[in-house]
Amino acid sequence: MAELLHNPPILSKARQELSNKIPPRELIQEQEIPHLPYIDAVIKETMRLHPPTPLLLPHYTEQEAEIHGYIIPNHTQVFVNVWSILRDPAYWDDPTRFKPDRFLNSGIDVRGNDCKFIPFGAGRRICPGSDLAMRMASLIVSNLVHGFDWELPGGLKAEDMDMTDGVGMAPQKHEPLVIVPVSAD
Repeated sequence: MAELLHNPPILSKARQELSNKIPPRELIQEQEIPHLPYIDAVIKETMRLHPPTPLLLPHYTEQEAEIHGYIIPNHTQVFVNVWSILRDPAYWDDPTRFKPDRFLNSGIDVRGNDCKFIPFGAGRRICPGSDLAMRMASLIVSNLVHGFDWELPGGLKAEDMDMTDGVGMAPQKHEPLVIVPVSAD
C-alpha cells in the first residue's frame, strides 16, 4: 500500500484494472486473482523492492567451490543477500524505482526459477508458503484498492512519504504507514 500511495499513477492503473473486471462494491474473491495481471505485477515489484527476508537462512557448502575467483571452503556457512540481488542493476533497469510494468508479460515468478528474482528463496529450501503469501497479498491489496479511496493524514503529500526500510531479518518500513480510508462511493 505504501508503494501504491507513493506512486499515484500506478495506484490509478491498479484501480483501473480492478474496476474493469470487478463490479463496484464487490469483494474480490480468490478465484479472480489470476485474472488481475497488473495487481500480480504490483505484488511482485513490491516483493522485489521489499523482500520478506533480505538474507536467506544460512546454507553450508558441501564441497569447496570457487565463485568469481573466491575460494569457498567446504562446510562454510553462506548467506545469500537477496536484497542486493533484487536491486542489482545488472539484472534490473532502474533497480531502486517502483515499476510493476517490468513484470507484465515477463514470465518471472516467485518459484526461484529465475535467480534474479528470489524473494522467497530457491531450490529445495524455498519458502513453502510463497504461493499462499502471493495470493493473500494480492487478495488483500486488491480489496483495499478496490474498496476504498485512501488519504495520507495531516496533508502529507505522496512525494513526501518516508519510504525508508527498517533493519532486521523481516524488515518493516522505518516510519510505519498511516493512511485513512475514505468511502469509494
